Parts: sequence; structure tokens; C-alpha cells
Amino acid sequence: MIFSLVVVIAIVASVSAKTYFKETFNDKDWKSRWTVPTNWKPAAEMGEWGWTTGQYFGDANDKGVQTSEDARFYGMSAKLSESFTNKDKPLVVQYSVKHEQDLDCGGAYIKLLHGSVDQDSFSGDTPYSVMFGPDVCGSSNRKTHVIFNYPPKNDNLLIKDSVRVETDKLSHLYTLVVNTDGTYEVFIDEVSASTGKLEDKFDFLLPKEIKDPDVSKPDDWVDTKKIPDPEDVKPDGYDDIPESIPDPDAAKPDDWDDDEDGEWEAPMIDNPEYEGPWKPKMIDNPAYKGEWEHPMIPNPEYMEDPDLYMRCKDCTHVGFELWQVKSGTIFDDIIVTDSLEEAKVFAQETFFKKQAGEKEAYDAAEAERLEAEKAAAEAEKDEEEDEEEEDHDEL
Repeated sequence: MIFSLVVVIAIVASVSAKTYFKETFNDKDWKSRWTVPTNWKPAAEMGEWGWTTGQYFGDANDKGVQTSEDARFYGMSAKLSESFTNKDKPLVVQYSVKHEQDLDCGGAYIKLLHGSVDQDSFSGDTPYSVMFGPDVCGSSNRKTHVIFNYPPKNDNLLIKDSVRVETDKLSHLYTLVVNTDGTYEVFIDEVSASTGKLEDKFDFLLPKEIKDPDVSKPDDWVDTKKIPDPEDVKPDGYDDIPESIPDPDAAKPDDWDDDEDGEWEAPMIDNPEYEGPWKPKMIDNPAYKGEWEHPMIPNPEYMEDPDLYMRCKDCTHVGFELWQVKSGTIFDDIIVTDSLEEAKVFAQETFFKKQAGEKEAYDAAEAERLEAEKAAAEAEKDEEEDEEEEDHDEL
């Protein structure tokens, strides 16, 4: 009976789940589903999207789209199957990213756009609901972006935490889930990378508490931890010790002529007995009361938002809007749905299905590259030894 109930619940959940976008890029007609903006940047600044398996792959028929020109902007967008508002349902965005280049500075994030979108003019200025995914620029700026647009503040709000990012040359699966209980979670290769409450990790709402404006630190409050020792007295003659003295080890050069060179003076050196300006030693302040803490009161302007989880309101398109210094990033296996389970099933059918083969191909290529480098180094060494022998014979 219990087993039957579980099965029924699972079936109902599957039926109620809905997918609003799915893209594998495995057919040549993918271009008909995506629009590259023509009114964003001059044509010379826009990079061409390639359609490829990449250098390392486990399935020759599994392709993605790849940035193919260095120092270019990249943009394209596609329509969802229908407008999507995640009222009373989760929001799930998932896709795979592979950097085949040594990525030094470039974005690899995806956006969910809302409302009416002019796809020919899609750019960094186009309003969006969600921006999610890797961004790398230099060694210190490496993160997975999680950014939500929040209409009440008319602002795009960044996550407070730093979410890790993968930068090797293999494919990685990025998943963002926003739950109806006001929590979110980021997965990389289905391993949790960040999770928490939206209210805690983003500045959506005003703080629940504020410092009491009617209270200030008392004038007699002592928060100085250390004070000069009043009983410490400067030693007699302390100020008479010079900072520098003539070098006692210096001697007048034998060729020094007082008539021509002037009276010889030894060079000056730091006086090892000089200890700097005198300061009394510091002791604990007996009047110290500790750090003063401002009393907090409930913020009268704080308001809860029961729909905070609704980060997709009238979402209509998905898109990439990027800049890359070095090209070579491959995007694949995109899904927008209201079910994490649906996203996991899709991941098993796509990303995980090819993961092992891709890793095997990459390892084989790396082994071949290292062997070629070793052979080249040995050949160079042999050539240098031959040249040395020739030079020796000539002598």
C-alpha cells in the first residue's frame, strides 16, 4: 500500500513538472532556433559561433556551440516554449560549459530574459531576470555568478557569497535551483556549491533590525583598551642620544689630501644605541568598559516578500551575452524547467552520458601531447650535443 502511494506521488510529480526550454545543439537546424543580435555591436566586434564536438569528446554526434574568435563579443537568444512565471513552483536553470582554451578573461554565463525582447538588439543592456554561470578574469576574479533582478529595487542583485567555478578543459554541469520556500542552491556536476535563504544571501529586503536612532554612545564611555603608563618616566639623557654617529671603523684614505680634499670626516652610520623618540610603555586601561554595542530595534520599514522565490516573472527567452579575450568555450545541454528531477533526468541523458568518454579522450590527448614534448626535448638535446661535438672536433 505504501509502495503504491509512493509510485502515485512520483507519477503525479512527473506529470505536473513542466519544461519550458531544452536545447542539445545536436542538429544542424539549431541556428533557426537562435537569433544572433545584429544591432548590438559592429560586425567586426562580434564573434562567430561555431558548431562542434570540440577537441575532446565521447560522442562524435554530440555537439555544442563554441566561441571561435578571440577578443570578441558573443550574443544569441532563443524563445522559451511559453512565458514562464514560477508561481508556486521551483525555478531550475541548467547547462554545461567547457573551456577548451586557457581562459584568462571571459564570461560563460546564461541569462533568462523577461517580457518582450528585441532579439536583434539583445545586449548587456537588455533587462533580465536571472544571470547564472561562470565568469573568469585574472587569477583573483573567478566565480560562478548568481544574479537576480529585483523590480522593487529596480536592481540586479549579486549573491553575497563567492561561488566556486571550474576552469579545467572538461565539460561541467551548472545547475541553479530556486525553491518555493525561499531557498536556492547551486550545483556543479550535481555537487552542491552554494545554498541558503534568498533573504540571507542577497540584498532583496531591508534589514529586519536597525540601530536605535534615539540611542548614542554615552560621552563617558571608555573604549580605549591601552593607555600610556603614567608611572613610566623617560630616562635621564635619553634625548641626548644621537640618531647617527661617525663610523668608528672608517679610516681616512691614504691618498686623502686635506689641502685639496678638505678636512676628512668619517661617514655617518646609524647609532645602535638610538631607540627612536621616547614613548611610555602601554598598560591596560583600568577604566576600559569594552566595545560599545549600539542597541538594535525592529526596522519599521522592513517588509516581508512572500513572493521572493518568484525570480522568474513572465520569462520569455534564454540567451548568452558575453565577452571573451580567448575563445574556445563550448555551451551545451540547456534546460529551463520547474522540476529539479526533470533537470537531473536530462543531465543523465546528455552530460553524464558523454562525461566518461570525454575524459578518456582528453587524457589520451594529454598523454600524446606530453610524449611529443618529451620527444622534442630529447631531439633538441641530441642536436645540442652534436653541435658541441662538432665544435670540439674543429678545435
